[in-house]
Amino acid sequence: MGMDFNNTQTLWMQIVERVFEQILTGKLQAGDKALSVRELAVAYEVNPNTVMRSYEYLQSNGIFVNKRGIGFFVDDNAKDKVLEIRRKRFLEEEVPLFIKTMKMLGIDFEEIKAMMQVE
Repeated sequence: MGMDFNNTQTLWMQIVERVFEQILTGKLQAGDKALSVRELAVAYEVNPNTVMRSYEYLQSNGIFVNKRGIGFFVDDNAKDKVLEIRRKRFLEEEVPLFIKTMKMLGIDFEEIKAMMQVE
């Protein structure tokens, strides 16, 4: 399976982002069992502690539930929670950078609005 990691984000957060994408695309759905920590560590060729940190983050944010002795499962409301986390990050981090770049390049909102029009 392997995973192409980048240097701009911690490994554990990149694993979280991959899980987010799988949930948003429907590859992982409510009630699905996640790979075990060891299985994912082997698949991604990372330390199991890295995967565990990802799973702990996912659990603490209500994306995964841990059924003791059985494993981690996708929470019933995981998709809504992922959307909420992603929307918040987008609005707080990416939109301000986008607006700053627009201003620096002299692009007005009408240009962007015209590009967004769907016929």
